[in-house]
Amino acid sequence: MISELPLLVAVGIFAGICNAMVGGGTLFTFPVLIAAGLSPIIANTTTTVALLPGTITSAFACLPQLATVREHLGSRVFVALAGGFAGAALLLWSGNTVFFYVVPWLLGAATLLFTFSRHLVATVRETQKPRGAWQLLTMEFGSAVYGGYFGAAIGILLIASMAIGGQNDMQSINAQRNFLVVFINGIAAVVFVLRGMVNWPVALVVMAGAIAGGYLGARLAKYLPNSWMRRVVTAAGAFFSFYYFVKAYG
Repeated sequence: MISELPLLVAVGIFAGICNAMVGGGTLFTFPVLIAAGLSPIIANTTTTVALLPGTITSAFACLPQLATVREHLGSRVFVALAGGFAGAALLLWSGNTVFFYVVPWLLGAATLLFTFSRHLVATVRETQKPRGAWQLLTMEFGSAVYGGYFGAAIGILLIASMAIGGQNDMQSINAQRNFLVVFINGIAAVVFVLRGMVNWPVALVVMAGAIAGGYLGARLAKYLPNSWMRRVVTAAGAFFSFYYFVKAYG
């Protein structure tokens, strides 16, 4: 643990910077925690807990943008909690062996979603007719199950769901995404903590780094093009996906 401390702090800082600027921090923390010796499930649960404070602060900062959708949030929060709980329970039930073979596919899918998120959302908004409230809740439940099971790129799935639902105010959509992710990741974190499935020394180190990185990322965002960070995240996601495909199936 002591020898890996600089690496854990560094990955926490970088994940915080990524999440503050473009998202995708989990694509770094999760594979690095596996490389540091954690089992796939513990790496995933520890990442969820470590990055939760940054998610909460992001949601709090966006609360004013929720004014126009506040009356519909109650049912959506319930769906987020139910889906996040189901995903977390599914993760713990599946076990490390199954999750190890699923990991490369999840990393690959998350990387593709992150890389083509803008094109995906634009296409969805242009080609899909607005859906009703039940369709939105169904899509958000599916997204929440995925988020509770493996949180990378959960925000992109939620944005796509809202775009299909007919929303087009991106400030409001981003605020809703941040708000719902708190409940999805929050209930999953509660499940993981209660089941004793979190490596707390690692979680606290990464958490401290992520908080510092989030502050730094908010400042860097004023000067660095987001496209640079997106390329770094995409390259890292592609590398880790390939590495774990080879490790699992090679």
